[in-house]
Amino acid sequence: MSSKSNSLKQLALQKFKKNFWGVFSFWFIVLVGFVAVFAYVLAPDNSQAANQMHLAIHSKKPGFTVTMLTIPSEINRKQKTLGKLFFGKKVADTEVPIVNYNITPDTLNYTEYASDGLEGMKKHVTLDRFPDGDATAYIKEKTFLFGTDKYGRDLLSRILVGARISFFIGFVAVFISLVIGILMGSLAGYFGGKIDALIMWIINVTWSIPTLLLVIAITLALGKGFWQVFIAVGLTMWVEVARVVRGQIISAKEMQYVTAARALGYSDFRIIKRHILPNIMAPVIVISAANFAAAILIESGLSFLGIGAQPPMASWGAMIKDHYNYIILGKPYLAIIPGLCIMSLVMAFMLIGNALRDALDVKN
Repeated sequence: MSSKSNSLKQLALQKFKKNFWGVFSFWFIVLVGFVAVFAYVLAPDNSQAANQMHLAIHSKKPGFTVTMLTIPSEINRKQKTLGKLFFGKKVADTEVPIVNYNITPDTLNYTEYASDGLEGMKKHVTLDRFPDGDATAYIKEKTFLFGTDKYGRDLLSRILVGARISFFIGFVAVFISLVIGILMGSLAGYFGGKIDALIMWIINVTWSIPTLLLVIAITLALGKGFWQVFIAVGLTMWVEVARVVRGQIISAKEMQYVTAARALGYSDFRIIKRHILPNIMAPVIVISAANFAAAILIESGLSFLGIGAQPPMASWGAMIKDHYNYIILGKPYLAIIPGLCIMSLVMAFMLIGNALRDALDVKN
């Protein structure tokens, strides 16, 4: 007997591995997920929401380098390591872009950075503000690989932190849509009759409302915020899952294995959970991948309209909203970079959905 199993799962996995774009998209999504979780470890600006503003160096091109002076705060903010790891550092220190500086026995004199050929203000700070009076340890060259946004924040850090919203909204929205969709679809498809008619009426009413308008209505009802957007998007995506599950269960409940389960006296709940659902999950998995992409686009649209994630929270959609007018001002990268991030992540989910569809198609 061959050691190679011919089970449908392994056959599907083998077919999936042969799909270059499916495998590439899978690892790209894994990479984005890693970045989303450890964004504050990877981001040059690890302050909360990567919100360190330097108006003197706003809208600078990628690769811009400046000398940065960090003036320690007299307020000592204690924070747990896990808090800094997942939610960013509570920053009380002041960062000042400078052009030049000189140190006297008790004072640090510096000239602030000023763009457009202007001369910055000359200021000074006493050396006792620095631990051990060593000011040079707080003066470093800082390079902004993606440049800075219109508020002088590090664009790369905002991109990395903004990946969290776009990535996790997919998980939360798809989870909510699966819970509601599988429940409603199972009840409608298995029991039929009046239950089916009632659920299909709810589905048709929800389906008839434009998705974006429904999300806006739910968001306004729940309030603006991070989790409100996640819930609102999830509550609008269950309809497609419910329709697919209903159709699959209507076909599956007439199969012999379901008839045998009924003859053995199993409860309806067990038949649906243990016997029918595991056999109809292939199309549900495929539609979930498409819902991931749809959720990312909807969140980006809401953030662009100003009712998604609220400032100073980083969001790719909000970054496009803040900088879309820079496209005609000679600095299109401020809007193009987050736009490319949205496009690449959505494309990855669509490609992996296509790969899963082909892999789970047992007819081929």
